[in-house]
Amino acid sequence: MLSVRLSLAVLLLVAAGCAGSGRAESEAAPPVPADAEALPQTRALYANLHRIAPDHVLFGHHDDLAYGTTWRGEPGRSDVKETAGSYPAVYGWDVSRLFRRGRLDQPSPEGQAQLRAWILEGVGRGGVAELCWHMENPVTRTHSWDTTRAVYAMLPGGERHDLYRGALVELADFLKSLTPEGSDEPVPVLFRPFHEHTGNWFWWGRNHATVDEFTALWRFTVETLRAEGVHNVLTVYSTDVFDSRAEYLERYPGDDVIDVLGFDDYHSIRTAASRDTFAMRLRTVSELAVERGKLSALTETGVETVPDPTWWTGVLLPAIETDEMTRRISYALVWRNANPDGDRADHFYAPHPGHPSVPDFVRFYESPTVLFEDELPDLYTLPDAR
Repeated sequence: MLSVRLSLAVLLLVAAGCAGSGRAESEAAPPVPADAEALPQTRALYANLHRIAPDHVLFGHHDDLAYGTTWRGEPGRSDVKETAGSYPAVYGWDVSRLFRRGRLDQPSPEGQAQLRAWILEGVGRGGVAELCWHMENPVTRTHSWDTTRAVYAMLPGGERHDLYRGALVELADFLKSLTPEGSDEPVPVLFRPFHEHTGNWFWWGRNHATVDEFTALWRFTVETLRAEGVHNVLTVYSTDVFDSRAEYLERYPGDDVIDVLGFDDYHSIRTAASRDTFAMRLRTVSELAVERGKLSALTETGVETVPDPTWWTGVLLPAIETDEMTRRISYALVWRNANPDGDRADHFYAPHPGHPSVPDFVRFYESPTVLFEDELPDLYTLPDAR
């Protein structure tokens, strides 16, 4: 795939050359994150994803370095790498690892150390880190799927406000600690809290908070992180499936706190029969992102156990390649690969060695549209700084 890497390098260099041409300064200036104080590498990641998104989609996998279908905690292993020959370009992780199980007020030093190591490993090879948060219900102190109303209680004046603010301060300290050896700048991460809010299975879902409560929580979260000195974050707004622009934007917290417009889809991506519906959602999100100067993404997807051996190039890839707008998504991330060691043997979304979809997954990897880690250009330097 060397030719792909070279072509991407040329693409970014050409874009840098355009920045010094006679075009108007407003046209030449790279896109900037919503955070006016975003750090240099964070600004570079945002600008470079914009530059390559019209033609290339980064492939991602959740918890890729942590475990696979037959292993857990073995350094260097990855089901994606062991089938496609490369690590994924995007690594999905969960902020819940920072805390003791079900205890937002009890940090886990072991969990933080492990998550920090995984993030720095992937980004150190040139990949991208994305963080979601399956947060405990702060009212009942149980889990994300306890739908007891809680959003109201986390806002200023609410009974769980101090608890939540304390957890955000802990998160802020962690994000600022993501500094590789020899650097004083923390690496960028994509942060995707309160995902799938158009559904009702999480306590922050549509039926469990008003529009004003949800958007206020989003804004409080981002504003608190910034006030705590966090400037290495690109924020991701991520719905579940939707059927209209109005439905998608119903709880959008504002352009000043969002960098990426995304959605999770485990429904219309199952077979080719519903591919048009899936493509419609890709197109809608990309159009809305372009209108706002944002990135778009397919933030979670996949089919459990991948029963269709040609799903990768028969369903997912053709949908992404439907038209110019569907191809604009910056990344597509499939969910985790669990294992029988205290987990669920039938809960995996990427292939593993011996799985029937491996040959098709290799074809997916070889597509010029899709980028894995070994095909990435330098995402952390602005083209005009090279």
